[in-house]
Order: sequence, then structure tokens, then C-alpha cells
Amino acid sequence: MELRQLEYFQLASRLKNITRAAQRLRVSQPNITVAIKKLEAELGVQLFDRSQKQLSLTPEGRVFLKRIEIALRNIEDAVLEVNDYKQLQKGTIKIGIPPMMGAYLFPKVFSGFRHIHPHLDVLLYEEGSISIREKLESDELDFGIIIVPDNATNLNVLKMSRNQLMVCVAQTSPLALKKQIAAKDIAASDLIMFKEGAYLREVVQKKLVAMKISPRTVLESSQIVTIKGLVAHDVGIAFLLDFICKDSAEIKPIPFCDPIFVDIGLAWKKDRYVSKAAQAFIDFCKNPL
Repeated sequence: MELRQLEYFQLASRLKNITRAAQRLRVSQPNITVAIKKLEAELGVQLFDRSQKQLSLTPEGRVFLKRIEIALRNIEDAVLEVNDYKQLQKGTIKIGIPPMMGAYLFPKVFSGFRHIHPHLDVLLYEEGSISIREKLESDELDFGIIIVPDNATNLNVLKMSRNQLMVCVAQTSPLALKKQIAAKDIAASDLIMFKEGAYLREVVQKKLVAMKISPRTVLESSQIVTIKGLVAHDVGIAFLLDFICKDSAEIKPIPFCDPIFVDIGLAWKKDRYVSKAAQAFIDFCKNPL
């Protein structure tokens, strides 16, 4: 039994697709298929039910996956512990960050950390906050810089800032004369929303439900520049955090009558080994330059 076989089996199980697993691992599909068949032959059981269109685990496969995920995680942690002896001369940190924060918050954090630790590699993955939390749970990311949810029981969270959610309208809009926004002000407005997977979208939807209004969503995007451009041209209104829209000349950010605040923080999985490189990043975020 080879470590490579276990890794192939684990990823194919997670993705429920051998072709996608091969693409992720950058190997050919036959390599994964042969490795898994050899693993099944050695174990004397069938790990996958291949009678359905979507790849699914047999009962034996589910038991085996549960055990080998623990083993692979222990091996990964062992390698990280050994690398700690390199005194931070090498190391990689995988960080997930929503696009909303990538352009406005992360560059300052990254440049400051890079100045102190030039030998450490930081890999950035742009995802929605919900997707980032899922990838932290599955050990695909070391950290996420996210809007902190109310229920983050499986995550350690270091709060970095508190920000206000603003209603963003074009400077030419009649709403731009408002100092605060009430439900009646936006009930008939067209909305530009973040796509599914963004935690801020959930925050906004809950707020609209609480206000007992249901404005029409005309466009969805995950790109801040696109959203701001559409608002500036009075295509609709959007809900953005204060630090994103405060210096936009063509956009007027207005608070809700009942203000909404969210916390932005660094999150990482509880009970997971924290490498020296990861600890260095945590320490930096506690006291950024």
C-alpha cells in the first residue's frame, strides 16, 4: 500500500469524480484509476460503487476513508513539525480571502508580513467566506481572512477589525441626499448582490427579511470593481463594507437607520497542528505594522 494510492483515493472520494481528481493532482486519469484498483485488490474489497453516474463510496469505502483521512492528516502534521527545524527559512502558508477584501485589505497585510519573513511563501486563494470556512474544515487552507460568522465553533478566530455595512448608491441618485436608509427608502430599488457563497450576501438577505422588504435583484457579481461601476452608473444599489466604498467619488455610502456591523478576522481550524510559519502569521496579525 502506497501513500500515493491513499492520496488519490482521498481526493477522488472528496470530489466524487476521478477526472476532476486527476486534474487537481495534475496526473492522468488512468494513473488514478489503476492506483485505486490496486488498492481495492490489496484490501480485498470494493471502495467505490461504480454503478451510478456519480462516483460514490461503498460502506467499506466510507469506513476506509474515515481512517485514512486521519492517517494522512497525521503524516502532513509530521512533515510540518520536521520543517519547523528549518527556523522559518522555508514554509508555505495557504490563505483564503474573499474578493471583497483581497483588493482592499490583504495587500497591506501581505506586504508587511513579507517584509518580516521574506523566505515564507504565501499562497492566496480567492473564495467566498462560506467556501473558505468549508476548506478550512477540510484542511485545504491554513487560514481564512473572513467576515466572522456567529457560529464558528470549529474555528479559532482572531478579530482584526470591525466594519459597518453601508448602502451604496450613485451620487446622482435621489437616495444620495439621505443621511440614513430606512426600509421604505429601498423597498422599490434594484439590487446588485454578491454571488452565492459570500457571507455578506447572507447578512444582507437577513437584513432585508427583518425589514420586511424584497427589492428586486437585477445583477449578481463577485467582483468589487464591477459592482461599484454598476452602482456609479445608477444601475442599482449595493451593500458594501465601509472601507471599500469610503473613497469612491461616484458612490455615496449611507448607513442603515439601524446600523449593521460585522467583524473581520483571521480564522483557522481548531485542533490542527500550527506550524511555525503559520504561528508567525498569527503573531503578525495580532500586531500588524
